[in-house]
Amino acid sequence: MKNLELKVPPVILVAVVFVGMWAVSPISLALRFTFSYMEWWSAGLVFLGFCIAIAGVLQFRKAGTTVDPRVPDQSSNLVVSGIYRYSRNPMYLGFLLALCGWCVFLGSMVSVLFLPVFILYMNCFQIVPEERFMQEKFAESYRQYKTQVRRWI
Repeated sequence: MKNLELKVPPVILVAVVFVGMWAVSPISLALRFTFSYMEWWSAGLVFLGFCIAIAGVLQFRKAGTTVDPRVPDQSSNLVVSGIYRYSRNPMYLGFLLALCGWCVFLGSMVSVLFLPVFILYMNCFQIVPEERFMQEKFAESYRQYKTQVRRWI
């Protein structure tokens, strides 16, 4: 399984999960949910996710480091300011929130099952390998950062 580490661009994974959630959503009408203002909650979650992810990208650009998570060896700076004071992975958190919004829009409990799968995949094949590299490259600075800021939120 190690050969999956840092191979799938997270944006591609989000697209696959997005399509998967949509594909399974009509499976069982008995497992549908609905509540007042669903569309607004959905749009709000997607918008919030988009804003958090973009804030992460902008902070990386400001620091002059790579945004491509498949090549952590090209990281030139440890980014700990801005949105990174609250989450070590705001881009991934933003993706997750957008997927939550999509799930609310679909109103499908079956689609909800994709969310923990997304988190597990990201933790195992993206975040842990990135953290391994960051620990090697930034040593004590990164270790200290990890003690102060949580992985997701």
